[in-house]
Amino acid sequence: MYVVILAGGGGTRLWPLSRQERPKPFLPLVDDRSLLQHTVRRILPLVDEIDIFCVAERRYGQLIRDQVPDVGLIVEPSGRNTAAAIALASAVIDRPDDDVMVVLPADHWIVDEDGFRGVIKVAVERLAMGVFEIEQPLVTLGVRPTYPSTEYGYLRPDTMHGAKVDGVRANPLLGFEEKPTDARARELINLPGVAWNAGMFAWQRGTIRAALEKYTPLPMLIDQAVGSDLALANAYERITPISIDRAVMESAAADHHVVMGAMDVGWSDLGSWTALLAAIAGDRTDGATGRVVQPGETVEVGPDDLVVRPVGGHLVVEAGPAVASGTGGTIVADGVWAHLAGARHLIAEVHDLLDRVDHEEVRA
Repeated sequence: MYVVILAGGGGTRLWPLSRQERPKPFLPLVDDRSLLQHTVRRILPLVDEIDIFCVAERRYGQLIRDQVPDVGLIVEPSGRNTAAAIALASAVIDRPDDDVMVVLPADHWIVDEDGFRGVIKVAVERLAMGVFEIEQPLVTLGVRPTYPSTEYGYLRPDTMHGAKVDGVRANPLLGFEEKPTDARARELINLPGVAWNAGMFAWQRGTIRAALEKYTPLPMLIDQAVGSDLALANAYERITPISIDRAVMESAAADHHVVMGAMDVGWSDLGSWTALLAAIAGDRTDGATGRVVQPGETVEVGPDDLVVRPVGGHLVVEAGPAVASGTGGTIVADGVWAHLAGARHLIAEVHDLLDRVDHEEVRA
């Protein structure tokens, strides 16, 4: 078993907290460690650091070296989404074809870490070895949805064929559905066994290599370029950005070669201000929500709202009356802001969050 962590994405739904030069995976959002550092720490009981690799585009290489100096670093010339990153990792990391590669995003949050490691162990030792008469399947992990989100992809399992494997519910996968409409999300959440796509995978190295060769031109472009920075940069110029789900998993599911393992471990991708408020406040959110406000946008700020905005090179948080007249009102954003509705009672937690992120260095 070895682990490939994908550290990319701009975290645009967390602006101005997340930004291009220091995106979400590298920020200490919940405590003093970054999400990347937590991702490495969380998986370490199952593998040694020598078996953990992080894939990121060149501009984030130093951040990775600073935050997780003992893991392997695989540098992409530029970001081309998850299919290219996984193809590059499959080419660069020389392992036997039957060794299982676990793929994790760098920017997720898990409450039940023991439960998470238990699911990973089953995915590696049982599911990726073959199940439901599927030899060497591609394994994807799904999260039980808690509301009809339009921000996540969905996994549709074959509920007519399934079993508990060492305590983990597993099913052949019928298909993927990317970020649905609100109406479709409400339909999906009521279907038995449907899960959010967590972007976590387990597969034998030879299996993902064969799938990439079958469904994409990526191995043809990347394999011959490995070892030369110039050749790899030229190869990446020819790659159309596409996710592993679209490039491989959707077709593989149609070919009955994908298995889903269910994971109920308190997962969040912390992909929005609303999700972040829930993570830092727990059951004290009381319905507080957050969204990103663009420059020139008109915002209705109530007396119980907060606004996070950059001032003099730093982020500040202000309560409704401080940014709008009287007990609230209409204001026009002069930059990229975050509007946190009904979050005034969480101002201390938001202050602590901004203080953590404002520091130039994240504790190693």
